[in-house]
Amino acid sequence: MICSLFARCSLAGTALLLWAGTLPGDHGPTAIRPDASHDRPRARDVGVAPGILPTGPLNAITDVPGVRVGHHTLKTGDNVRTGVTAILPHGGNILQDKVPGAVVIGNGSGKLAGCTQVQELGEIETPIILTNTLSVPAAMEGTIRWTLAQPGNQDVRSINALVGETNDGRLSDIQALAVTPDMVIQAIRDATDGPVAEGSVGAGHGTTCFGWKGGIGTSSRRSGDFTVGVLVQTNYDGYLEILGAPVGHELQRAGIETDDANQGGSVMIVVATNAPLNPRTLERLALRAILALGRTGSVMSNGSGDYVLAFSTAESVRRTADRRSTIGQVLDLPNAGMTGLFRATVEATEEAIYNSLFKATTVTGHHTRRELPIQPTLDILRRYNRLTQ
Repeated sequence: MICSLFARCSLAGTALLLWAGTLPGDHGPTAIRPDASHDRPRARDVGVAPGILPTGPLNAITDVPGVRVGHHTLKTGDNVRTGVTAILPHGGNILQDKVPGAVVIGNGSGKLAGCTQVQELGEIETPIILTNTLSVPAAMEGTIRWTLAQPGNQDVRSINALVGETNDGRLSDIQALAVTPDMVIQAIRDATDGPVAEGSVGAGHGTTCFGWKGGIGTSSRRSGDFTVGVLVQTNYDGYLEILGAPVGHELQRAGIETDDANQGGSVMIVVATNAPLNPRTLERLALRAILALGRTGSVMSNGSGDYVLAFSTAESVRRTADRRSTIGQVLDLPNAGMTGLFRATVEATEEAIYNSLFKATTVTGHHTRRELPIQPTLDILRRYNRLTQ
């Protein structure tokens, strides 16, 4: 068996990513490497580039102006492997300067606290928090406490905290209720508009995807004057497909087995754009993310909670106090301008899911979930002529 090794080298000014790993036909166990997601490539780095649209500079949800992301990763003792991820639509007082939002549910076996008010009013008024299933109440408390502490919110009596989850109980002692409100507040405070950490971090620390280690992934696309950015928390099942190639099946044929590839699970997808969209057009946008989920091999199984949240950061459609209390004019994008954004959403969601797998590292808690083996995966994709390099 060839031991896992990642090296970077340069040839004629072009960075090359070289990964030596378990080869197809080598039926030995995959080595467990140290937790170092920075050593693993993003999907695009090794030629896995869905679609035709250009990415933003960071190829992340933070390419959408104003959007910020923060993580709190919790690793305690032998069994707690969980965390929090916070997505802020902008850096101001979100409660007073709400953004239009929408929710789409693929399969509803999950928890998305606050979703009914978003569906009813079409507004998002807090950071979006992702965590594990049993930590939703703690995440709500942390979000509410942070929001109450913002200047101008002294007289507030109602806050619609928006918290999504996936169940990381395969790896983490979920009954420990280890996530605290203070951890949520810290994740919000740590949020930045720069590069986004991916893989086994934040709310993705204990997740599983297609039987391999899942996690946080992100990507973005440009369509005309607008940007669409996506962040995912992957914890779902099925047989992995990448760019249409049956990677999960081919890995199995090569003797590279994983565990529990079809044990149910969930995914949270957050879609952000600076296109001036209203709640109805945002719902249409969110629906397209489900198309990308299917492209990766998900069938949204019976026990899966598959949720998409979409919001617009455009100033012209913000739900300011004045706009919430008086009749006014809102400038938003017509239906005829949506198709490019639909494509951007599908492409960015698909790549974000791949990034969650490519960047995730092996994690051991209750059980061990191994990282997706890079080189065998690339060998399969090359055989199917799917790589761009």
